[in-house]
Amino acid sequence: MYNNVYKIYSRKGETQLLKQSIIKRGNEISHYLIKIRRDLHRTPELAMEEFVTKKKIKKYLDEIGIDYIEFEHHRGIMAYIYKKNAKTTIGIRGDIDALPIQEIKESEYKSQNDGIMHACGHDAHTTMLIGACKLLYEIKDELNVNIKFFFEPAEEEGGGAKFFIQDGLMENPKVEYMFGAHVQGYLEVGTIESKYGTLNASADSIWIDVKGKRGHGAYPQNGIDALVAAAQIITSLQSIVSRNLAPHEMGVLTLGKIQGGDAGNVICDEVKIDGTLRTLDKKQKEFMIQRATEIIENTAAAYRCKAKLIVEKDGYNPLKNDRELIDIVKNNAEEFLGKGSFIFKENPSMGGEDFSFFVENCKGAFFHVGCGNKEKRITSLIHTEDFDIDERCLSIGAIMHVLNVLSFN
Repeated sequence: MYNNVYKIYSRKGETQLLKQSIIKRGNEISHYLIKIRRDLHRTPELAMEEFVTKKKIKKYLDEIGIDYIEFEHHRGIMAYIYKKNAKTTIGIRGDIDALPIQEIKESEYKSQNDGIMHACGHDAHTTMLIGACKLLYEIKDELNVNIKFFFEPAEEEGGGAKFFIQDGLMENPKVEYMFGAHVQGYLEVGTIESKYGTLNASADSIWIDVKGKRGHGAYPQNGIDALVAAAQIITSLQSIVSRNLAPHEMGVLTLGKIQGGDAGNVICDEVKIDGTLRTLDKKQKEFMIQRATEIIENTAAAYRCKAKLIVEKDGYNPLKNDRELIDIVKNNAEEFLGKGSFIFKENPSMGGEDFSFFVENCKGAFFHVGCGNKEKRITSLIHTEDFDIDERCLSIGAIMHVLNVLSFN
């Protein structure tokens, strides 16, 4: 009995020493990580077109010496460290694609690809994951767990996490725990943010098709005006959030695109509307879809039109964090960065996050890494043309990934 207790405490002590050495080593490679991030930032690529990005990731992984798998049908890569007698497998995810945004901030690492930019920080996420690969590979002989490093393509469009799941990479060995991170400009560098339970809303694209009958604008009685019906549908749909959800419930229904009509003197026969639906749980999502369908079909009928709602089949589900894993992230953040460095996010984000596909297959924790710096005027939010990061966040993110893994060692 006493020998077993000694082994437990001995193992905990060894893990703490290992964590301390990782923090020191992670800080030592900060310039290495900055160089990688700037290299990636110069050559951003859109979803499913990450050819150069993939080539660069492979180069860095080859330099580390770590094993990895690549794929023909997408640009993702999975690096891995497998231990013969490991009983637990941990996954870490970093996304690699960029956005169709023109970068306006001048720097030595400004995007060289016109109209494309790492405006969401995926270059930072990729760098953090490469850093985690390097740090964990350097201590591979000390590890008692398997680790899978997912370099995910197409997060911004299509949800590249699904590719890894469809490829069976969450199995053999089965990933039991999963960690992911996202930089945020509203958080000061040196802080970590997350919350228990739902962190991100579901995200579903929706399309509305309204059909009427074409006619001459001078003789409206001979046509059926799809534009008038569409206008009433758009107005009526706003009542779902304001009048059908309880005041404490969060939901978003945004219609951002409308197309219809051929000429100012022709009765419009068809209107197409594109939008997005965001909810925090499956039941609420089903209710809002049902209510939207009723409003769309009945409002169209009142104006002698026909209309239908189409909802994306494979939209992002809500991202729900595991409480115990968030406690691990919190404890590691405060041991590493100091008390008060972990911030509990008050409300879920209505933005979608395809990390949700991973946590449907295992326990997971997703957290935000502060990359802002008010003194340096690095305060722009993600998805903006002047977004940038305080590059100290790179080593922080890499170290956090490794500390989370070592919590299971």
